[in-house]
Amino acid sequence: MIRRPLWVRLLSFAVTLVLLWLPIGLSIFFLWGDGGTASFVNMGLLYLIFIALLRVWGQRVHQQRSPLGFYGLQGGWLFGRDALVGWLLAVGLVVLLFFVEGQLGWVQWHGTPDRFGLLLVEGLATGIGVGFAEELLFRGWLLQELELEYQPWFALGLNGLIFAVLHYLHPPEVIRATWPRFFGLVILGLSLGLGKWVFGRRLGFPMGFHGGLVWAYFGVKVGELVTYTGVAPEWLTGIGGNPIAGVMGVSLLGIVTLLLGYRAATAP
Repeated sequence: MIRRPLWVRLLSFAVTLVLLWLPIGLSIFFLWGDGGTASFVNMGLLYLIFIALLRVWGQRVHQQRSPLGFYGLQGGWLFGRDALVGWLLAVGLVVLLFFVEGQLGWVQWHGTPDRFGLLLVEGLATGIGVGFAEELLFRGWLLQELELEYQPWFALGLNGLIFAVLHYLHPPEVIRATWPRFFGLVILGLSLGLGKWVFGRRLGFPMGFHGGLVWAYFGVKVGELVTYTGVAPEWLTGIGGNPIAGVMGVSLLGIVTLLLGYRAATAP
């Protein structure tokens, strides 16, 4: 089988996805507008089309009988166990980060607000959705396509870089305000890719780890559980209140990445 060059495959996939979604997306826009429920429905339909296209792509382009499994989306208890391990590790990291900062006097803890349980449920849905969607896209389809073209470690690094860059598709003023988290996003992308390698090339761990980070930070941020005291500089705790844009948060994430990297490099 003759495989087309990587960038031809990526561009072909992206253009096909847009062309399939565009008629539906434009119809929803003209009927409902572009905010609230319309935006949610549009994104949901886009992702359903993405999954359907991924199945066809894996079968036709890569001759895979189980295309979703080829990209790391597998069923079974191992997948669920991996996801749970990743979720618990992520939540533990967020709790540890704010606990240490609280002990150092860098943040002040507050009580839980009213309807905090409902907020956690909302955050749970957000975490599961983001973890599933972004990991199937980046560590599933994209990383697999990169590994077919390049050496594994180069593909992993490129995947992490693309992951970070695509989170900056914003107006220039937004990019300028949020640029400090770029390095943290690269490290996060590396850790998620390594997690896929370490856990049998399944997406369970990266989906769980990503979703757990979103859920835990959602609870702290939206629930207003802490406020920064100003004792420590922002570059240490996180510029703009985002831990992934600070030395403390990136250091904890870096430790996880190093441990996963060591495990991946020494695995038989």
